[in-house]
Amino acid sequence: MLNALQVVTLVSVGVMVGVEFSVAFVLNRILDALPGDSGQLGRAHGGRMLGAVMPVWYISSLALVGVWAAAGWHEAGTGLVVTADVLLLLSVIMSVLLLVPINNRGKTWTPDNRPADWKEQMNRWERYHYGRVALIIAAFALLATALV
Repeated sequence: MLNALQVVTLVSVGVMVGVEFSVAFVLNRILDALPGDSGQLGRAHGGRMLGAVMPVWYISSLALVGVWAAAGWHEAGTGLVVTADVLLLLSVIMSVLLLVPINNRGKTWTPDNRPADWKEQMNRWERYHYGRVALIIAAFALLATALV
């Protein structure tokens, strides 16, 4: 049973890392290259769509890692799993305090109502997002290492 939990957890966190990595290094570059207001409209739509899905994904991944740590408390690698859970918790805290407020504003913007500093706010979101991606990649690497 623990093995199944480990696999489900690793896949959940791994796919989340892939999505967030793609947003940071692929999707945002594509949106920035679109002509006119298309990029800003795409970011607003992405903020609405991913803003609805990612909180559930982050919290469920955090919970899965916590259950893994508890269920495998006496197993080798549990320290790595606990450390990964702490990193995921930091990514959730970082999201709530830094990224979500910007996303909540950005997802409502249109070319007619966006603020003058919208690009600066998106750049700030991206910098925070890079930090969050680093945290979740580190957490994923620790989880993978714990299985070896």
